[in-house]
Amino acid sequence: VAEDAAFFSHDGVDYDELRLSMEKNWERWQFLRGASTITQQLAKNLYLSPSRNPYRKVRELMITRRLEAELSKTRILELYLNLIEWGDGIWGAEAAAQRYFGVPASDLSAEQAALMAGAIINPRVYSPAHPNKRLLQRQQIILGRMGRKDAPAEGGGEIRIGSGKGSVARDTCRRAFDSAVAEHRSLDIGHDAQRQ
Repeated sequence: VAEDAAFFSHDGVDYDELRLSMEKNWERWQFLRGASTITQQLAKNLYLSPSRNPYRKVRELMITRRLEAELSKTRILELYLNLIEWGDGIWGAEAAAQRYFGVPASDLSAEQAALMAGAIINPRVYSPAHPNKRLLQRQQIILGRMGRKDAPAEGGGEIRIGSGKGSVARDTCRRAFDSAVAEHRSLDIGHDAQRQ
């Protein structure tokens, strides 16, 4: 997803992003940039508190390694998309699709799925229901990537988003979210420190 460009190639920790984050934060003497991967965020959301103390981060790393050892990347992404916050009090892709577009996640159009994928970095700032210029730009990048033959197909298997039965629509959602994962580094996402 937008927060983790190397999701399909790392082992749960993106050491390049971690190094860059530490360098940026060290330069500015403040925490402005996070480096948590999708798997780390899933570990935190499932088992830990949102506190930022070092002990919690060590526990998060241990859980992350276990999740990566036990689950496929497809399953990790599926759990992540169905558990994350998509806006104030909106949890999971199904609830977000219903709230923002009035349809089940399985019935999202490519444009709607791309808006949702683009909003993941900070759903309290970027609303698919009221997209600002930046979110619309992200949507276009994701839609462009979805249409390309080199769009990621890593991970294999079907990601179940929400509870609908429309496999074509789920495939559209998967391509949107996979494209957002792959596109992350080419986007200037700014100082989204809240993304952890």
